[in-house]
Amino acid sequence: MKKISVFASGSGSNLQSIIDQIEQGHLAAEIAFVLSNNSSSRALERARTHKIRAIHFSTKQYPDPAIYADTLLQLHRESGVDLVLLAGYMKLLPISFVRAYRGRILNIHPALLPKFGGQGMYGIHVHEAVIRAGEKESGASVHAVTENYDEGPVLLQEKVPVLPGDTPEILAKRVLEAEHRIYPRAIGLVLEGKIKAL
Repeated sequence: MKKISVFASGSGSNLQSIIDQIEQGHLAAEIAFVLSNNSSSRALERARTHKIRAIHFSTKQYPDPAIYADTLLQLHRESGVDLVLLAGYMKLLPISFVRAYRGRILNIHPALLPKFGGQGMYGIHVHEAVIRAGEKESGASVHAVTENYDEGPVLLQEKVPVLPGDTPEILAKRVLEAEHRIYPRAIGLVLEGKIKAL
């Protein structure tokens, strides 16, 4: 059984979709732990509810960047993590960690990359930008993580329409439903070796 870690800063709805797919037998993986930089993250509550190890891990605990990166890497190596999943995680990963797990870190992004990616393009800001630009479609992208925000190869996408009268909040809900469908699917394909992240 392949082991995964899930990083989340907020509500953890993508984490929940992964847990559900595992519990329903559709995704052959074990979550070694859920990690959040936010001690009050609902993602940590979701992990505890499902008897998954929940870890609050932040720069407040490890203010030295080198110790922070080393501790994060050691945690993953000791837990035997095969694949790292970012699911609404709002912190930039240490470069040394990204390099150590090259090709084994995935992220879900609420837009059709390469459009509407990069620094500042997260959460509701993405959907505001999509509507402001007059786009007719948006969607979700699963991509491999590299040293730069949202620049790794796209592995899977699902498009959704941008409808007349959409607010950023309405569009966000439609995109989130697509995220919940494609993230577990992409994870399964990577774990089965059917697609390579990098």
